[in-house]
Amino acid sequence: MSEIYLAGGCFWGTEKYLSSINGVLSTQVGYANGRTKNPTYEEVCHQNTGHAEVVRVIYDSEIIPLAFLLELYYESIDPVYINQQGNDCGTQYRTGIYYINDKDLKVIKLSIEQLQERYDEAIAIEVEPLHNFSPAEEYHQKYLDKHPEGYCHISQAKFEKAAKAVVNSPVYKSPDDDTLRKTLTKAQYEVTQNNATEPPFQNEFWDTFQPGIYVDITSGEPLFASTDKFESGCGWPSFSKPIDPNVIHEKYDKSYGMHRTEVRSRAGNAHLGHVFNDGPKKTGGLRYCINSASLRFIPKEEMEQEGYGYLLDLIK
Repeated sequence: MSEIYLAGGCFWGTEKYLSSINGVLSTQVGYANGRTKNPTYEEVCHQNTGHAEVVRVIYDSEIIPLAFLLELYYESIDPVYINQQGNDCGTQYRTGIYYINDKDLKVIKLSIEQLQERYDEAIAIEVEPLHNFSPAEEYHQKYLDKHPEGYCHISQAKFEKAAKAVVNSPVYKSPDDDTLRKTLTKAQYEVTQNNATEPPFQNEFWDTFQPGIYVDITSGEPLFASTDKFESGCGWPSFSKPIDPNVIHEKYDKSYGMHRTEVRSRAGNAHLGHVFNDGPKKTGGLRYCINSASLRFIPKEEMEQEGYGYLLDLIK
């Protein structure tokens, strides 16, 4: 078991979010890194004690390594806001990562550096050793389990995405542009880097249904499973859902006079295609229309040796 303390605004929602992640064994809300010992909620809110509302997280690092846990934590916060998350303002609502094991600091620093690459503004997450932690009043423990309709600054959609997270994103890295130009075909580069679209019915995977997974051609991050692939008649590979909702980033696209939702890969930030609402109703109604040029296929029998054995249970 491993332990970390995370601050992400109101601890009611942060606790609920973190507790939904596979590999998190227990959570406890409390106050940390302030100037006083054993403060009350009223003192934290009104007497300038300097404490942050935090969640003590006990997790199994074999299931959810710290770098992976932090990536999911970032999904629940706005990391550039100072002393504010959602509608909550004040120093107690700051974001923070508080560690008790010095060996975690290297992982945390690298994670923050990688996060900073995605933002123009400075990351505002406080990183410090833990001190002056005390559990919050029992009233606050598992608050949203006791009061499902209670206030929460984190959306239900984010809870659901966290619960379905299976792909450890820090493992997958996208090469630099020079490397991509050397390793990708012209079509693969144009699709993934310049948002090109390959011709329908004239691409590698539009009509293949062999068991296995489809990974990002740029980073190797697993994106889709053959189990969720279906024939849509559009001429491109179509999937009802990604392997893990967190591996796909959506972006509003109004190019060519159309209004569409573009989908890009998380680790590689590669253009994949678009998602539409005309998929089979029995599988959720979505159709992820993906360019073959953005994908590499890993047959089921090769998944273990390629490092994707942990996803074998998804292939039926």
